[in-house]
Amino acid sequence: MNAPTNAINWSPTHQARALLLMLTEGGDADVWQRINHEGDIAIVDEVLTGRTKNRFFEKLRKRLPLPTRHLDELIAEQVVTAESTGARLIIPGDAQWPTQLNDLAERAPLGLWVVGTADLRLLALRSVAIVGARAATTYGLMLSRNTAATLADHGWLVVSGGAFGIDAAAHQGALDAGGSTACVLAGGIDVTYPRAHEGLFRAIAGQGLLISEAALGASAQRQRFLTRNRIISALTRSTVVVEAALRSGSRTTAREAEELFRLVMAYPGPVTSSASAGCHELIKSRLAVLVSDAADVLSLLGETEVAPEQIQLSIPAETDAETDVETVVFDQMRERKTATAEGLARDTGFPVDDVVAALGLLELAGLITRNQNRWRFRARHGS
Repeated sequence: MNAPTNAINWSPTHQARALLLMLTEGGDADVWQRINHEGDIAIVDEVLTGRTKNRFFEKLRKRLPLPTRHLDELIAEQVVTAESTGARLIIPGDAQWPTQLNDLAERAPLGLWVVGTADLRLLALRSVAIVGARAATTYGLMLSRNTAATLADHGWLVVSGGAFGIDAAAHQGALDAGGSTACVLAGGIDVTYPRAHEGLFRAIAGQGLLISEAALGASAQRQRFLTRNRIISALTRSTVVVEAALRSGSRTTAREAEELFRLVMAYPGPVTSSASAGCHELIKSRLAVLVSDAADVLSLLGETEVAPEQIQLSIPAETDAETDVETVVFDQMRERKTATAEGLARDTGFPVDDVVAALGLLELAGLITRNQNRWRFRARHGS
């Protein structure tokens, strides 16, 4: 895997993807088909040189921000903004790329702009989306905030879209619990939208991540709100809909999750409440499982009340326990109580990717929890 990269040491592929993110919209299958057939760098070369009079290349050529054939000039503003904001560009194959996004196939993002110090791939291993109406009720805001706080307290990353209402309550609940939260934005991560959430986004970046496939400086347009929903659905293991109207982006996110075989849950509301009509429809059509509190959510996520010391790791008979990655990492965590993946890799001698995989499995088993880049042994799961 490629190491995470900042603008100052971009590879040619990162440079090409930075330009393509400027020229294309998310979820365009035609772009991925071209990339798979010709490659990023070849596509950018065709766009810049104008050698091929093809409708696809002509469309992208018309979107170039400057009349130049030099790639470095075209992405210069992106580089400057990335360095000034601390943003980094993560693309498929990078160490921090969440491979579950590949489930989107030709609708997967070409790359993601990320702000925040946490490792996106590690955080996303144990993540839940909480989505819902902007015009939320007091009931919905309470449910969103409490559910997010409980999930964060149990080591889950809370993912949402940063909008007013349910989204903001979910982010705030995770922050209040001292956990991690990620906000998937519809515009560039350097563009604060809504403006009233400037402080919230600053807190999210400090305690989690801001994420977007939109180019730096891109405005939050209507279509981008719809296309970013697929990222929220694919990035997380499950989606919880708190409140949603019959026609809403939250229901779109839920349907995206269901099509990706992710677990969808929904809170019921008063039968007279239009704010819960979308949730009721999801439940009636069996696209979502009804939940009544955060305990229900945790139960459906497989949380159990089992002491880690009572769980025996399953090791094949032919495997030497002293060299089994999961066993060694588990023993190290039980002894240390807290550690980073890099530190464990250095001290155990295992490759960091193997250690990360082992940590993910141990986390799913409820043996350890994660807070940003550090992992913690759980004396008793769920306590």
